[in-house]
Amino acid sequence: MPRRQAESLSGAPKPSSAKVAIIIVNYRTPDLAKRCLASLQPEKRLIPELQVMVVDGGSGDASVEVLAKMVAEPAHREWTSVLPLEVNGGFGWANNQAILRLLQRPDAPDFIHLLNPDTEVEEGAVARLLEYLEEHAGVGAVGSQLLEPDGSLSGSAFNFLSVRGELSRSARTGLLDLLLKVPPVPISASNARAVDWTTGASVMFRVEALKDVGLFDEGFFLYHEEIELMWRLRRRGWGVAFEPLSRVRHVGGASTGVHSRKSAGKRRPRYWYRSRARLFALTRGRQAAMLGYLIWFVGYAVWALRRITGLGRGAKPFSHQLRDHIRFALPRHSDGIPAVRAWNDEPNHLPAWMERDWL
Repeated sequence: MPRRQAESLSGAPKPSSAKVAIIIVNYRTPDLAKRCLASLQPEKRLIPELQVMVVDGGSGDASVEVLAKMVAEPAHREWTSVLPLEVNGGFGWANNQAILRLLQRPDAPDFIHLLNPDTEVEEGAVARLLEYLEEHAGVGAVGSQLLEPDGSLSGSAFNFLSVRGELSRSARTGLLDLLLKVPPVPISASNARAVDWTTGASVMFRVEALKDVGLFDEGFFLYHEEIELMWRLRRRGWGVAFEPLSRVRHVGGASTGVHSRKSAGKRRPRYWYRSRARLFALTRGRQAAMLGYLIWFVGYAVWALRRITGLGRGAKPFSHQLRDHIRFALPRHSDGIPAVRAWNDEPNHLPAWMERDWL
């Protein structure tokens, strides 16, 4: 990034007249969503045309009532709304339902910011993402720096997955990473930079880019769908960036419990494996997906051998990973079939994974 632009982004974010819509998808975490919304109030001063749509993904509890009461409060009623959905169709589908409605309005936004309900933004976090996109016309998406509840940095920007990375992931040895020259998946940076993909917990998209490449693929239920979308952005020539000056505190995995430091070693749900297989098939092809599935076993054998010989004592044994990989991670024919929604499609449809029983 040119020095002049870097300096302009290092100060306070500049007010903007752009239209920005924030989408918060709630699933049985209405109290966290309320805190998230409260943290957004300072952003309204920097972005007067800011609006927030809180989507309830078929929680089946009192979430809709709690959220409706929240957005009816005087501090929120002019710029927030609730979209209740009848089914739990997953992260991508729920966001698509909101995006379709927003983009088909006469006053459609210029930018869409996705924000997890278990986050709280630091002042200026949304405005900094907007400022970056306004100053970099070729960038289609930019993500924030996530923070753990204690304020430490959390993984926010990443390199794309690879077949050799699957070998490394299951072997869990740094020596193999060096031999295979496997780049680290997480990216750490103190300055804004281009990346392969950023976490969907806080990411802003340029509407023009979404119209170009399509919305989320609805063959995913949960996890990895933002990676596939950013893969399409990159393939179409749009940049993806990481802006560490946009700081967002993240509880992490509040709805699922999968992604948080306390859950390290916790058994992953079936849909995590299914989403990973689909990601490989859509981005690398079905043959590469199958190779990644098979090579994982080679890495696991390396890890098991190290454990037997006493060399792998630092790696905790997660025996369920082998069973679950065998049962759920095998790529299917359906994993290679795209299910991408266009921005002008009709809403109120069921997700593809549910209609076609892909999970």
